[in-house]
Amino acid sequence: MALFRLPSSGPAALAPRGNGLLLRAPQMSDFLQWAHLRESSRDYLTPWEPIWPSDDLTRSGFRRRLRRYSEDIAADRSYPFLIFRELDSAMVGGITLANVRRGIVQAGTIGYWVGQPHAHRGYMTAALRVLLPTLFGELNLHRVEAACIPTNSPSIRVLEKCGFSREGLARRYLCINGVWQDHLLFGLLHEDFRG
Repeated sequence: MALFRLPSSGPAALAPRGNGLLLRAPQMSDFLQWAHLRESSRDYLTPWEPIWPSDDLTRSGFRRRLRRYSEDIAADRSYPFLIFRELDSAMVGGITLANVRRGIVQAGTIGYWVGQPHAHRGYMTAALRVLLPTLFGELNLHRVEAACIPTNSPSIRVLEKCGFSREGLARRYLCINGVWQDHLLFGLLHEDFRG
C-alpha cells in the first residue's frame, strides 16, 4: 500500500534546495526578516491575498502562526516553506502546501507569495521547481493543485512554466482582499512532472 503512505522522514526536516534557493519551514528566528518583507510588500500583496489579521505582523501573531504550522505539519495537513537565497540568506517569499488529502486522493494545494523587491525575477518559478520533487517524492502526492485570480498574469506564468495545466474556472472561489473572487484552477500530476 505504498500509494497511501505518509512521508517516512520527519516532515519538519523537509528543506529542499536548488537553483540557488533554500526552502524550509518557518522558525521564530525568521520573524524580523519575515515581518519586514511582508510590511514593505503590503501594497503589492494586498490585491492577491486574504485580508491580514490586525496582529499579523506582530511577534505574538507570528508565534501563533508557528504553533498552527507545527500542528498542521504533525497532522499531515499543511507544509509551509519560506524561500531564502543561498547566496546571502535573504528571504524572498513563501510557498505553502495546504489542504493535503490522503487515501485515494493523494493531493494538496499550493499557494505562494513573493516580496515586492524580489518580484518578476524568476524566484517563484525557481522555488516551485525546487519544491515539486519533494511534493511528489517525500510527500508522495499524486496531484498538486493551485488557483489564482484570472488577472494575476505573473502567477499564471509561474504555474505554466512549471508544467501545470489550466483545468477550469471556480466562480467566487476564495475571499481575497475582502471580495469573493473567481479563480483559475490548475493541476499537475506526478506522471506529468518533468523534474
